Amino acid sequence: MDFERGDRVGSDGCCASAALIRLFRMNGDTAAEAENKALIQRWFEEVWNQGRQEVIEQLRAPHATGTGLGEGNTKTQGPAEFTVFFLNLRGTFPDLHVSIEDILAEGDKVAVRFSVEGTHSGAALGVPPTGRKVRFSGMTITRIAGGKIVEGWNNLDQLGLLTQIGALPANPGADRFLTVHS
Repeated sequence: MDFERGDRVGSDGCCASAALIRLFRMNGDTAAEAENKALIQRWFEEVWNQGRQEVIEQLRAPHATGTGLGEGNTKTQGPAEFTVFFLNLRGTFPDLHVSIEDILAEGDKVAVRFSVEGTHSGAALGVPPTGRKVRFSGMTITRIAGGKIVEGWNNLDQLGLLTQIGALPANPGADRFLTVHS
């Protein structure tokens, strides 16, 4: 992301957010959509890439829900349940880095396609560290209200992640979804 000369990222993310909003507005987003996209950019950068747990409560409403973070379609409610998910991922992959591949906004919703990389050097998911580098992808749709995340619907490649760290066996044969079966 390119910032204008003189822009600095403060602990509150304000200048980076202002630069992002200007950039998104130039791409045709409404003011609200640009602000929502900037909030989500900040979420991924500060919460996930920098591991700043305190930012969760700054950007997420106290009553926020998240679907699809656990196994199956489990729904999390509030910061305490989300923080367990956050600590488990960051504890398993301390060097975790999220790259936003695509970001789209319409009204109060922001959709993001992202990739995640990290080294399996912690046991927070209940699997002894392997030291393996992993890469998996995901998508999320978030709803923003009052400048905070209030809902999130997530789809993460948890099967690929768990296979890469050895929690599930790898399929040695042909891909079951891309092979014709009789």
